[in-house]
Amino acid sequence: MKKKTRLMFLAFAVLAILSGCEPLTVFDPKGPQAETLSNTIILSIITMVFILIVVYVLLAFMLTKYRASKMPADYEPPHDEGSLVLEITWTAIPILIVTFLAIVTVKSTVTVESPPEGYDHSEPLVIYASSSNWKWHFSYPEEGVETVNYVNIPTDRPIEFKLYSFGPITSFWIPQLAGQKYAMSDMLTTIHLAADEVGSFMGRNSNFNGRGFAQMEFEAQTMTQADFAQWVSDVKANEKPLTEEKFEELLEAEHVGRSSYSSTHLEFSPPPMEHSEMNENGGEMDHSNMDHENMDHTNNSK
Repeated sequence: MKKKTRLMFLAFAVLAILSGCEPLTVFDPKGPQAETLSNTIILSIITMVFILIVVYVLLAFMLTKYRASKMPADYEPPHDEGSLVLEITWTAIPILIVTFLAIVTVKSTVTVESPPEGYDHSEPLVIYASSSNWKWHFSYPEEGVETVNYVNIPTDRPIEFKLYSFGPITSFWIPQLAGQKYAMSDMLTTIHLAADEVGSFMGRNSNFNGRGFAQMEFEAQTMTQADFAQWVSDVKANEKPLTEEKFEELLEAEHVGRSSYSSTHLEFSPPPMEHSEMNENGGEMDHSNMDHENMDHTNNSK
């Protein structure tokens, strides 16, 4: 009875702890890439629950049917050679389960690593997202603006985040819009996403990499195309350009608030080359080939 009481107390304690956890926003997707990941996770959970139900039902059946009974002391059970059918069955079933989950995983991975489906009519908005201890820098080369610790993106348009780091490896993650991907110091990685709804979503560094990890969050605000264009105009009109001295100051600071600038750091501190381009050039970093043709640096002279 004491053991049962302990188990009940433990169960209530676990429920109390879980009740204070944040909602699982990964199951509330607001974009096609995040929806693919959410559906894959749910399908995997359903598959595992089905397996557990089958296993426990078979366990109860076996314990009931073949439970020990009162037999004479000299009783000897009949000798069985085994069942080839059963052996093939319990070997084939795990293989089929793993094969099924592998196919689903590969298919969903290919989907989320590609530009969002249904957005072929518009060019993607490229945003360079770089991390430093313990903050995020978002550079808009086409618009010629930059933000710190927040990012605004338009809805109904594909987005390409080009990720890299000025410090240790970080992991860029907006649970309601896309999966996570690492940002490293010597190469670019790309994450594709799109937002279907206007709203505010929290992003974070999901890779534990030091004492400032817990505070390394940012807001991703999605807005209409018109509101996004207006926001860019306001930043260009009201914010100062980002100088090299100011950028060095931001990199050295551990924690800063949100800020906006009417130019980007890409001009004086270009990002590393994408991994595929590095391989084609034998590992040499040729920044002249980077896609900055559409950069607007006209505001740098202000």
